[in-house]
Amino acid sequence: MPTSSTTSSASAPPLTALSHGGGCGCKISPGVLAELLRESASAAPFARLLVGTETGDDAAVYQLSDDQAVVATTDFFMPIVDDPFDFGRIAAANALSDIYAMGAKPLLALALLAMPVKVLPPAVIRKIIRGGEAICAEAGIPIAGGHSIDSVEPIYGLAAIGVVHPRHLKRNSEAREGDALILGKPLGVGILSAALRKGRLTASGYQALIGTTTRLNRAGPELAAIPAVHAMTDVTGFGLLGHLLGMCRGARLGARVSMARTPLLDDVLAMAEAGCVTGASARNWDSYEAEVRLAPELGAAHRALLCDPQTSGGLLVACAPDAVGEVLDIFGRHGFARAAVIGSMSVGTPIVQVES
Repeated sequence: MPTSSTTSSASAPPLTALSHGGGCGCKISPGVLAELLRESASAAPFARLLVGTETGDDAAVYQLSDDQAVVATTDFFMPIVDDPFDFGRIAAANALSDIYAMGAKPLLALALLAMPVKVLPPAVIRKIIRGGEAICAEAGIPIAGGHSIDSVEPIYGLAAIGVVHPRHLKRNSEAREGDALILGKPLGVGILSAALRKGRLTASGYQALIGTTTRLNRAGPELAAIPAVHAMTDVTGFGLLGHLLGMCRGARLGARVSMARTPLLDDVLAMAEAGCVTGASARNWDSYEAEVRLAPELGAAHRALLCDPQTSGGLLVACAPDAVGEVLDIFGRHGFARAAVIGSMSVGTPIVQVES
């Protein structure tokens, strides 16, 4: 099984062997989550709460003044890889992505640490913590504290705080008819993680997994400053279809997506066809298949990729067609060479139509 040079000592069990799932594939399915939140109290009395739970957006946003709002989010999960340092990096990058997806700049983070302390040596747990610190240092912010508990399964993540000008805030619900849809990172993280668990991932595949999951979505604030960018979210545990459906429901629009134009990580379609898929992709599909129309020629592997849980996935941007060039230029400057226009928003029922 591929690992990096920071792998734990031989005496420590593999991190993924200690958990029943990994990364954003651990998320509760969209259908079950909706049922759990069905009777939650409304946040309507809080006038300065600009973004709450209404549209399943990436973070909460509270306005402090005319030119400043605070953005708050939290994200944590069980290991997607066995290397502790890489696990810490991936979890931290994934948590900070929600700040960037709102168009905000992160200010600080708090660590969330739950570890089987009688099973994992302290040196392994320290490497997880150092991985999170390394990503936060790359983002230019401190981990200023946190909370830890003894747990049966290893869990790590962050609570993150950011700041944004209310005028630059990008919700997931304000796409407009005719907007182009641009995806910043290729799909397939869940496929690669499934191959890793099955012992079928090559060294190059592992490097691709680490490369995409640890790349910070730092293009977010720059994209948010463009008035023609109308909506933004990041594609994580609910897969491309799930997060795009969130956009559609919020804007009361439909969407069209081209499978051929959707960027994929190398070899993931073949891996999906060979059975390297996550249980989460099936749960995702069960939650929203009634709202999706797939072209007949698209098979089960394509469906798995469209529903594939993306740990630390890419930004999904809805922008006016005349802003596409500028958006792609920004993605390119931040190292997202595979960013691509994958479809558009259309008038009609909140349904996603996927063409081949």
